[in-house]
Amino acid sequence: MAVVGVTVAAAVVAGVLVITDDDKDSRAGSANDVVQSPPGTPGPDGSGGSQGPGNLVAPAHSSGPSGTTVVIGEADAGHTLDVYEDVRCPPCASFDQGVGPTIAKDIKAGKYKVSFHFAAILDKSMGGNGSANALSALGAALDVSPDAFLDYKAALMSSKNHPEESKDSYADDSRLLAVSQEVYALKTNASFREALREGTYDPWAKKMIADFDASGVNSTPAVKLDGSQLTGSGGSTPMTATEFTEAVNKQVKGG
Repeated sequence: MAVVGVTVAAAVVAGVLVITDDDKDSRAGSANDVVQSPPGTPGPDGSGGSQGPGNLVAPAHSSGPSGTTVVIGEADAGHTLDVYEDVRCPPCASFDQGVGPTIAKDIKAGKYKVSFHFAAILDKSMGGNGSANALSALGAALDVSPDAFLDYKAALMSSKNHPEESKDSYADDSRLLAVSQEVYALKTNASFREALREGTYDPWAKKMIADFDASGVNSTPAVKLDGSQLTGSGGSTPMTATEFTEAVNKQVKGG
């Protein structure tokens, strides 16, 4: 089955999703209006998030000036893998299903650390706010733990749960909550449920999306190792564990 990437540019042409307009459907405010204090400061309920003078709350286990750097893995890992995805994007779901378990295994083995970047391409091209809403929910999971984040992302991207391209299922909080029941760390976590329902991390998600838009990456899924694009057969993003591992090993060995 051919997998078509999602490209940021103009419209829906020949199965490739492209965009030009700004996201008008996210519940979060403008990313330009949010300010944040250093992430990781415990909140009133003991969670790791922190709230600055604006309304941006960063999850625990994030970093960077706005708390929108999400890096998981050993700090002294010799390589960094950058993963670019849109939670609502079907090709991204296929990538996660095929390659995600290998990435999780490599993180635990210390092969590399992973920096995650998220877009809202389908929200902009198809309408709705499922990409942004699911990303906000992922922020709530990250506040619980990096493992909860990875497990929840895998559940959202699974063939069982991921919606069809035409359905904006992840715009519905009840759907996101239902999927979270598959993640042990989230099943009975009241702070996660409250953050999801209240949209605590909506502004954070908005800023994550703005960072993606400024990154220069124009398609999802995409992966880079130490700044160099990884490709599989035909020069496209590797979509199987075998192709991905071969691309990583080739890059590590210098070609």
